[in-house]
Amino acid sequence: MTQRLHLVFGGELVDPQTNVFRDLNEIHIVGMFPNYDSAFKAWKAEAQRSVDNAHMRYFIAHIHRLRDEKTSGSPTEELGL
Repeated sequence: MTQRLHLVFGGELVDPQTNVFRDLNEIHIVGMFPNYDSAFKAWKAEAQRSVDNAHMRYFIAHIHRLRDEKTSGSPTEELGL
């Protein structure tokens, strides 16, 4: 079975129209999750907690796509995400 890892992180952006963080030292690492569903729940909780700050954004990174440097693609496409 393929192991899928997801990192949830976020921080304040310079401009809400971009994905450029205001201060890289202030990035909030929420955690690493073994599946997309648990990562999504964590992402949603943090996004809702920071809803009053328009510059605050949280992201889900598909870490499992980065593990095998010899493989040009990843099987994530099969998830339909």
